[in-house]
Amino acid sequence: MPAAPAGAGPGGGGAVGRRGRGRRDLPLLAGLFLILTLLVGLTASPATAAPPAGDTPTQAAALADRLRDDPVYVTDQLPREIPRSTAPDFAKLAKRTGVPTYVLVLPDQGIGSDRLLGAVHDRLGRDGLYVLVDDMGVTDAEAFEVAAPADDASTVQLYELPYDAGPLLKFERFVDVVSQGREKAAQRAEAARKKYGGDSGEEVAEMHIDPVDRDNQSFATGIALTGVPLLIVVISPYVRRWRRQVRGSDAATERRRLFTPLRIEAGVAALAAVAIALSATLVFDQETSSATPQPTAADLSTRVERVADGLKRSPVYSDPESPRSLDARQERELLDQIDDFDRGPVFVALVPQLTEDESASEPEIFVEAVRKRIGAAGDRGVYVVADPLGGYIDVVTYDVRIDANLIAFDLPDSVRYGDDDDRSSDHQLGERLGKLMTLLDDAPRVKEPETSSLGMDDAPEPVEDDQLSPLFSGDFWPGLLVGALAAGVVFGVVASLLGITRLAVPSLRRPRTTGTSGTSGTSGTSGTSGTTTNSASPTPLPEFDAPPAPSLDFLRRTARDEIDALGREFDPDAALRSSLRTRVWDCLDAATLLVDRDPDGHVDDDVTPSDLAAAIVLARTGRAALAGADKPCCALNPLHGPATGWRDAQYAPEEQRLRTIPVCAQCRVLVGAQPRHAHTLRLTLPGAARFVRVPYEEAPGPLPSIQQGIPQLIRQVREYVGVQ
Repeated sequence: MPAAPAGAGPGGGGAVGRRGRGRRDLPLLAGLFLILTLLVGLTASPATAAPPAGDTPTQAAALADRLRDDPVYVTDQLPREIPRSTAPDFAKLAKRTGVPTYVLVLPDQGIGSDRLLGAVHDRLGRDGLYVLVDDMGVTDAEAFEVAAPADDASTVQLYELPYDAGPLLKFERFVDVVSQGREKAAQRAEAARKKYGGDSGEEVAEMHIDPVDRDNQSFATGIALTGVPLLIVVISPYVRRWRRQVRGSDAATERRRLFTPLRIEAGVAALAAVAIALSATLVFDQETSSATPQPTAADLSTRVERVADGLKRSPVYSDPESPRSLDARQERELLDQIDDFDRGPVFVALVPQLTEDESASEPEIFVEAVRKRIGAAGDRGVYVVADPLGGYIDVVTYDVRIDANLIAFDLPDSVRYGDDDDRSSDHQLGERLGKLMTLLDDAPRVKEPETSSLGMDDAPEPVEDDQLSPLFSGDFWPGLLVGALAAGVVFGVVASLLGITRLAVPSLRRPRTTGTSGTSGTSGTSGTSGTTTNSASPTPLPEFDAPPAPSLDFLRRTARDEIDALGREFDPDAALRSSLRTRVWDCLDAATLLVDRDPDGHVDDDVTPSDLAAAIVLARTGRAALAGADKPCCALNPLHGPATGWRDAQYAPEEQRLRTIPVCAQCRVLVGAQPRHAHTLRLTLPGAARFVRVPYEEAPGPLPSIQQGIPQLIRQVREYVGVQ
């Protein structure tokens, strides 16, 4: 007789048979098994034709299945950064490690990514080197029962290469270090930490430029292309004529030559223009702003096809590559709510929405592509896109009796964004999707079917995302004009200096009539003006630091220290430029007006956090001006002082697109690594209620005017305190 079915369990027919009593119990057990089978079949929901929620594999199990088929798996969710067509390149590099290597190329997994490789290894059951790669490079690596310096290799690729090197190049550096062995890898990692680590470490030069850098290159090229040739053709003849007048030489001799100085200067100017244009073309030869390979059409459509095929089988599709957001109970409840919804079909896709995906983080474009792939069955209905990584929920409707304005504008933030998702790895998507279905079911019916979609179906071309504008375009044309104006200014300065020199040196007032060299007449020109530069030596630029969520005590302490420091560093009687003296004085005066209204020389007890922050900004701006830094404040945290560059960043959590903002050196590094997380660095101040933080742009008082510049802030402060 064969063994009992697997469902009987170890205490059923198998044990009875071993004791010799199984034969007479077999009919009874078979009858019980048949009854249980019929009960399960009768109680099963007819609406869940797809596999039950409990059969959905976990993220680790799904990824282990991928690696079981191929040791290198490249996701289809990052075609704009890491196309799937690069999988052979990763596989070729992985073979150079000398040990069994399993590579997962996935989107940034956020919290819990350090546990993913261990879970995948346990599911796969194969020892080797496991590597996790995302759009920033190698984020985690673990060696299981193999001799591979995973940690040291990760350290080297992190420090030795800039953030814009690209995942493939960073993985190549990782592989090279692994292949060197443990001893050399440890030495190289330690050297990288000493050279590039810490606050005093060197900064690795970026490998690519951004569109702002290209604009600067075009502008500088335009200035040089007109400024230098014009300086040659206007200054050189003027200086030559000045020398001729001083020395009393005859200009007729020059006019009788075949190659007169004027002709030579014109030729030199033309050659200079050609040389500048060619040099700029060779030096500024960058064509793209990243190391991203060009994706194929298949790369851009694979994920859409996968999601559409999944939604054809079940109205709820969970991305197997992402952390599981719905447990079995939540998925069953969501399916029941979808079955009870009577206004049209509902399609729920739990799929990440990333700037590197095929739709460039535009949920409506993604929905439109999936809808077209589904076909006639998906022409009408409600499409829900829930991001398991970011926690956002977007809804798009087609021809259903639900007010389109409700979908587009009136969805509660607690449903669309969540209340406190940072404390939950699943972003509470199960509860929020349930609330969404309840809201849609309770929404008033409109007379005619409405569509909330705006008809967006064209994602930006990947080539356009990274393609830099031509060098001789954009700001190049204004640069030509500025170069001509700058040449005129320089010519005026040179002419003035030569005129002053001639008046100041008696021996240069009349032309000479003798044939002597006249060297004695020019010996004193360097110091005859009798004036010195009216500026004091700039002080070193202080290092300004401040947390994104400072406490009231920090603001009071820092405002007092910064105003005292500016008072010590600023000497009104020093030889400063008039504009600089006025600017620093205005900053010190406005900062003092905000915090010391008595005035008694101390920070008042009733100064609000917003006024304290504004005083800090003014004091630090004054100190920076004394050090020669006259730039806009850091847009993310004005307490950091002057900006040192520009970065594309997600300024607010509700914004989908990136904006270009000025940032300080500290924020520039952080924003460059995680532009989507830039809003977490934004300055917030203590609010009126306890545990409430207010963004500085919404704070009361004059502080929000810092967005229009320091002069506007100073004017607002004076109006605020009633001083004109």
